[in-house]
Parts: sequence; structure tokens; C-alpha cells
Amino acid sequence: MNDLPALIRKLFAIGLHAAILIFGSKVQLDGATTGVTYTNPVGGSITMGDPFMLVHDREFFLYGTTAVNEGFKCWSSTNLVNWTSHGFAYRKSAQSWGGNTFWAPEVVAYRGRFYMVFSCQPATNKTFSARICLAVADRPEGPFEDLHAPLFDNGWSCIDGHLFVDTDATPYLFFDKVGVIQTPKKRYLSGVVYGVKLKSNLSGIEGEPVLCSQADQPWETPEDGRSICNEGSFVFKMGKTYYLTYSANHYAEPFYGIGYATASSPLGPWKKSPDNPLVHQVPSLGVSGPGHNCVIKSPDGTELFMVYHTHADPAKPGGQRVVNIDRLIVQPDGRLKLLGPTRSPQPLPSGL
Repeated sequence: MNDLPALIRKLFAIGLHAAILIFGSKVQLDGATTGVTYTNPVGGSITMGDPFMLVHDREFFLYGTTAVNEGFKCWSSTNLVNWTSHGFAYRKSAQSWGGNTFWAPEVVAYRGRFYMVFSCQPATNKTFSARICLAVADRPEGPFEDLHAPLFDNGWSCIDGHLFVDTDATPYLFFDKVGVIQTPKKRYLSGVVYGVKLKSNLSGIEGEPVLCSQADQPWETPEDGRSICNEGSFVFKMGKTYYLTYSANHYAEPFYGIGYATASSPLGPWKKSPDNPLVHQVPSLGVSGPGHNCVIKSPDGTELFMVYHTHADPAKPGGQRVVNIDRLIVQPDGRLKLLGPTRSPQPLPSGL
């Protein structure tokens, strides 16, 4: 009988979910109308590429690449429908190393503080040559202050930094080494994913970066594209298996998509799924250029979600992008499956 209140709550949740399916996306609770679904794209008027979400204290914090070329802004939501702007989470100062082309911020909680990894280039650069930088704050919304800029410098142009902290608390950095590929017929942009162990205080790298993923599947190397690349990597662990998701092709092309690979250790070797791409364009839904994702857990930790961008206007694919979030399933055989892309109302993540 001691479990009776918990049982009642569970039965109520089941009944509420059934009511959503039968009667629609709003229900009446104690005289107040409460939203119980969200619909992609999320964020309302927010437009951004390379979206990243951090779940902290049952709240979603959203960061990404925007047209503001002086740092990164932050928004938060408790229901994926209503969003609060917090202004700049990170903003360059006169003393900042980075001065131009701020891309792909990601935030991770580590040892009681919040760390933002991102790529940018000095304002003095005549040609594109970016580096990975690290900033720190006491709150998810910032303000983040420069900590190590650049975090390392091997003479490579690098973008799309990703911090992964393993279950044994060891930190790793994944990033893209970018450049160009000249073939007999055409010149392409290139991107290759590398990974490297970080020092425990995040002050720099340990050892040499290791090649993790490069464009080698047919869908990643179309002759009519502008890029031959793997980029925007994200790593998570389920059981004993590590998953690396990545994007391929050019971000402004409708056939930009998401693939994944698996490994038994953080730095590989990584084996790509034969089912790739995991996510691709769906013209009938108006979904164009899905890519650059992260993976988050629901507030109660029972569900996985993939956060990714798509083109704001499928008829005019380009730099204007919007944010999507869909359920991600790890199937019994270890394969990933996205329940999407969606454009219809979806139940809120469990635990809200």
C-alpha cells in the first residue's frame, strides 16, 4: 500500500497521454490551460544553425550559430514551446583572441562549472583559418569568459568543437580539420573529424589527434556537391558502445544529412553504419538539409532526443536555418533510429 501514491501518479500520466492522443494538444488542469506537445521547428522566430541544447535542472538551454558575428546568445525553455532570451551567453571583448566567424557553440557541465567550446578566427585573418576556443561560466546562460583561446594550435584550421566527458570522467575533444580537396574535375571543401584526449583541467590536449571519421560512403561524396566532408561530430555512450554522429555534404545543400558510427572506445576505431544516412531531406514534409546535431536526454533521463537544424525555407536552402528536436531510439541490436523528421505535434520529453 506504500506504493499507492506512485501508482496513482503513473495511472494519471497514462490517462493524460491517452487524452492528448484523443482530444488534442491542450488539456485543462486546475483551471489553467497547459501545453503538452511541441511542434518542429521549435524556437518560434529563433533562426540558427549548428544548434546545441543543454538540459539542466529540467530546463532546456539553446545555443547556436547566428548572424551575430560577435559571440553567442542563449535561450531557455521548460516546454520547448515558450522561450526566454538571455542575451549574449558569450560576447567577444577587446582582449579576446577571437574576433570573427563565431561558429557552433557547445556547453558542458564539468567539475561544478559550465564550459563552452566553439570555433572562431582572429579579426586580422585575411583568409579563413579558424581555431577551437574554450570559455567558462558559473551558469548555463553565462556570461562565459575566455579561458583558453585557442585551446590548441597544430597549424590546422579547425571548426565544430565537441567536448565529451566519458563515464570515468575523462574529457575528450572532437573537432573538424577543414580545408579543400582538388579533384581532376572540381574543387571541394573538405572536413575530417579528429578526436583527442584532453587534460583533466581542460587546459589543452594530451597526445596527437586521432582520425575518427572522413567522407567515404557514397552518400557523402556526391559529384554535384560543394563539400566532401564529415563535420559537426557528437559523441555519446550507451552501455559499452560509443556512438559518433556527424553531418556530411555542404550545409547549404538540401541533401546535407546525418550519419553515425560506433566504437568500443572514445577514439575508435569507428565503424560507420551501413544504414546511413540516419537523417536526410524529406521534401514532402518541407524538410531540407537536416544536419549538425547533438543528442540529449529527457529531464528524467528515460528518453533520447536528437537536436538538429534544417533549412528555414526549403525552396531557398542556405544559411537561414531552424531548430528541430525528435526522439532517438537505440534499437535492441544497437542500431540508431530517429522517429522523424517530424512536423506534427509531439509529446513533450518525459520528466517535464
